[in-house]
Amino acid sequence: MTSPFEPHDVTWSRVSPRLVTAMLVPATISLGIPMVVGVVLAVTISPWFWLLAGVPAVFLLWSILLIPRQVRAIGYAERDDDLLIRKGVMFRSMVVVPYGRMQYVDVEAGPLDRKLGLAKVQLHTASVGTDAQIPGLPPDEAARLRDRLASRGEARLAGL
Repeated sequence: MTSPFEPHDVTWSRVSPRLVTAMLVPATISLGIPMVVGVVLAVTISPWFWLLAGVPAVFLLWSILLIPRQVRAIGYAERDDDLLIRKGVMFRSMVVVPYGRMQYVDVEAGPLDRKLGLAKVQLHTASVGTDAQIPGLPPDEAARLRDRLASRGEARLAGL
């Protein structure tokens, strides 16, 4: 039985494992602040505030367990006529972007990404709903992929 998320003729490329850190840092900050506030309030005012500390702690633990699996699930594959991008653990998705439909390709990197040596390739097509992005690539690979996709897109567009 073949799965729609595992085509038989595709070799998947993986993103950098450093993406785990890039995703965990914001989660730790956003969940750690209410957790610390809850602990301070529980110690100084009332034990009921342990709930305020416990809820973010549970979500932080969940993030620490889930994010590495999410990063391992991200993959991309360049084929002759299109680019495949897959992601998701529980809710899986695979996006197929034909080269001829690409309008332009971006490479983005925020401050944390640059510190960790990561970049994100964002594909733009005529469809507004297309969520075609590949996060967690080393900058050299992101630049190579951007140039390759742009040249393949131009070649397909010229052939129309």
